[in-house]
This record gives sequence, C-alpha cells and structure tokens, in this order.
Amino acid sequence: MGDTKSCAEGELILRTQAMPADTNANGDIFGGWIMSQMDIAGGMLAKAVAKSRTVTVAVNNILFISPVHVGDIFSCYGTVSKIGNTSMKIRLEVWVEPVLRDMENKDSFKVCEGEFTYVAIDDDGNKQKVIRD
Repeated sequence: MGDTKSCAEGELILRTQAMPADTNANGDIFGGWIMSQMDIAGGMLAKAVAKSRTVTVAVNNILFISPVHVGDIFSCYGTVSKIGNTSMKIRLEVWVEPVLRDMENKDSFKVCEGEFTYVAIDDDGNKQKVIRD
C-alpha cells in the first residue's frame, strides 16, 4: 500500500485533515480536492522561490497511488526540480497518516505524487524572470 519509502521527499508545505465534504460518490476523498491541495502547496513554494506572484501553467503529471479517506491527516511535500528563466517545475508528494482508519500500521504513507509548472508574473500579469539569489 502506498510507497515503500518511509519518509517524504522535500519540505512540508501544507498539512490538513480530509473531511466528509471532500468525498466522491464512493466515499473516498475526491481526486480533484487532492489535486487542488497540491496546487495550493506548489504555488506557495513557487511564490517563495520566485519572490513574486506565480501562476500555474501546467500539471505535467499526477499519479494517484492509494485512496485518501475521511479523517486522514494529509501532508503535501514539495521540491523544486527545475528553474528556468520565468518558470519552475515543482515535484509534489502527498502522504497521509491514517489516524481514523482501522489499520494495524498507522505509519504515514505516500498516496499521490505529481509535477506542476508555475510561471513568475509581475503585478500586471506579465511573465517575469525568476529572481535568483
């Protein structure tokens, strides 16, 4: 179930709890909600790196590995995988801690991963160079 690694890659960016309002018709957490949380986390990291506003321009890939359940503690980790002139690619991993599940092992495990592309923009919405230290 999930990833065989015991810890996530990257920095913890966002942590929340999956709630009943976020379920799909099967009772699992809706994939669109998971993707939204990943985009929020990726955008936070992109903004910190670019030191400016950023916008999401692509979801390059996303892999849903295992269902997320109501009550799971949802953690999104991110790393910058590439920085271009105006854009950056952010790798994201979602791990859950199954606090309310009837499971023998309550250790966190990876349920989703993906890569998103963000572009730095100025106050008028025009592309701008990523400011590098």
